[in-house]
Amino acid sequence: MRLPPVFSSPAFRCFPFLALVACAPLAAEAPVGTAHVYKRVGDRDLKLFVVSPPDAQPADRRPALVLFHGGGWTGGAPTQFNTQAAYLASRGLVCVQVEYRLLDKADKAPPVSCVQDAKSAMRWVRSHAADFGIDPARIGAGGGSAGGHLAAFVGLVEGHDDPADDLTISPRAAALVLFNPVFDNGPIGGWGQARVGERVKEFSPAHNITADDPPAVVFLGRNDKLIPVATVERFAAAMKSAGVRCETFYYDEQPHGFFNQDPYKTRTLIEADQFLASLGWLKGPPTLAEPDLATTPPTSAKKKSPGK
Repeated sequence: MRLPPVFSSPAFRCFPFLALVACAPLAAEAPVGTAHVYKRVGDRDLKLFVVSPPDAQPADRRPALVLFHGGGWTGGAPTQFNTQAAYLASRGLVCVQVEYRLLDKADKAPPVSCVQDAKSAMRWVRSHAADFGIDPARIGAGGGSAGGHLAAFVGLVEGHDDPADDLTISPRAAALVLFNPVFDNGPIGGWGQARVGERVKEFSPAHNITADDPPAVVFLGRNDKLIPVATVERFAAAMKSAGVRCETFYYDEQPHGFFNQDPYKTRTLIEADQFLASLGWLKGPPTLAEPDLATTPPTSAKKKSPGK
């Protein structure tokens, strides 16, 4: 079996558990990392999965990245970023994938439970930072599509906290890594308008940009039918106008969810690595081999649901 480029680097050959991620059958795919219950809602335990570097110690003060899967707030699972979490852990970052409550497709209610769970997860990670050798001041958030909305939400938007949370603990992300995020829920070029209605200001990160927001990097395919390039350009311009760093990467002919497959999974991961290194969160160059994008045909655009 030939492994894709992301698994052929020296870093992955050094850590056997990473190879298991590459070789596991898709049907049996499970979240990488150790499971922890971060919240109980009724009779349901919500879990997150912590992937620590092999040499991590509780006394460390490493940065962390909390990852939220996509799926239009109605689907998906905390396995979407298995590859990214495993790789970034091999580079020295603590990564966390989050399970959160999903919405009923037939019910057009806004994603209140989703954003509450996202904030609860951030608070749990920050309150347990000492257990995992995490620097509580350097906890970022990342996600794809609707998960990108949740990541941006915990970085930019106030409110919609779970009343059961310890509100003295901040859920705020210190950096954002966003893969075709639906972070604009407004009526012009946004997504999710049917759910948020007139409550755009409550839910849309793009409508809550302020000077104290965290630095961000955004990845988008130019053929994304859900998120126009102009929407990301408008977000980046607003961030920069507020004095906040926002890097953007665009990929010709690529649709929504392009980052889930190689070579773009590897390409965006290299660029995310470089962004995190520029913040001082990682050291040295990426350990992945550069993929050849020139010989890659456009990714199929058949699947259009956010997070696919």
